Amino acid sequence: MISEELIARVKTNLAEDGRIVLDGPAGSGKSTVARETALALGANYLNTGSMYRAATVRLLELGVDLDDQKASTEAVAKMQFSPSTNPLSDEVIVDGKDVHEGLHSTEVSALVSKVATNLEIRKILVKAQQEILQNAVAAGHLIVAEGRDLTTVVAPDAPVRAIITARPEVRIARRGAQLGQQADDAKLRDTVLRRDQQDATVVNFETPAPGVALIDNSDLTITEAITKVLELAEKD
Repeated sequence: MISEELIARVKTNLAEDGRIVLDGPAGSGKSTVARETALALGANYLNTGSMYRAATVRLLELGVDLDDQKASTEAVAKMQFSPSTNPLSDEVIVDGKDVHEGLHSTEVSALVSKVATNLEIRKILVKAQQEILQNAVAAGHLIVAEGRDLTTVVAPDAPVRAIITARPEVRIARRGAQLGQQADDAKLRDTVLRRDQQDATVVNFETPAPGVALIDNSDLTITEAITKVLELAEKD
């Protein structure tokens, strides 16, 4: 159970700028921690990784060659993204269609790094993510966002920034449980670690930048992890 006193202090401290941003590798638990933190605070929630997956889904629907970076960028630049900021919803609207059911398909999981490592597409989606965060602040809302480059690129000035990490074997086991696969499966290991290696070529999401906290989530309960994130809002 999260302390009501802690929640009240966090809301007071983040009254002017309610952005809490969390980065981390696959299987670290950052999505669960971010979503549950948002629920504890009654805050908005943004999964920026879902936007890259949504762009991948839409590009595949349009028949765009993902190896053609120019064509991919031009197509994404025309897309209209509207991800839900409700922590209880997985909805991601792209061009008027909810694509969330296809976000974690085998095909999308195998191809999303082609989109996520396209620097021009990253610029487009970073701008969209910044607008979502800024709109939340302007409306007086708290918002918890999670992804790969929030602490350094999307919101380097957010009042609460942290990297959620975990040991590789823990991350693989968690992703296996999520997907209903064996944790020691070679393909699963390759999927988790290779995706991190590919994305790490364009953004650092494992080593905290100055001012960014590092939370090892390997052995924490969800309550302990949320508490560590909230306690960051109490520090100067």
